[in-house]
Amino acid sequence: MKLIFAQGNPGTEYEKSRHNVGFTILNTIASELNSTWTDKPKFHALLSEVVIGGEKVLLAKPTTFYNESGSAVRALIDFYKLDPAKDLLVIHDDFALPFGVIRIRQQGSDAGNNGIKSINAHINQNYARVRVGIWSELREKMDDAEFVLAKFNSEENSLLEKNIVPQVVTIIKQFCSETVQPTSYKTLE
Repeated sequence: MKLIFAQGNPGTEYEKSRHNVGFTILNTIASELNSTWTDKPKFHALLSEVVIGGEKVLLAKPTTFYNESGSAVRALIDFYKLDPAKDLLVIHDDFALPFGVIRIRQQGSDAGNNGIKSINAHINQNYARVRVGIWSELREKMDDAEFVLAKFNSEENSLLEKNIVPQVVTIIKQFCSETVQPTSYKTLE
């Protein structure tokens, strides 16, 4: 079994925000595979079970806030007896990367991301992650919290839907078949 865990904040006020790009991606996969979300309070998450390439996959969106998501990951890892080094993929936004850049890492530090810091504190740094760039010129005009909680504009939403989400879905499929490689993609060319 694989666990695909998206960073984000619960609640309709955060839908389509930069911080919730991971939720947008998992919602797309669940919708494409005709799967629904179930609230599982003991895991602090909404879960959707799917099959990708013959592999049972658990999609998870935490019901904790972004910066406290480590407890949800820990609960899921423990209950399902998963090995984070080979069974966990975390998807999160990264405002240090330009919008449209996707970076895959097998492990690493939190690089200042408080949600990743929370996960690392609960399970260590040895798990794969997909960093989705959200930086735009608007970033220079706002503080960090205001920027990541802001919604994508219509042009960004269009590019997200047409280019970024499909590329990350492909990466997730590669992860499930254990063929993903650490690399960077620029999706807007």
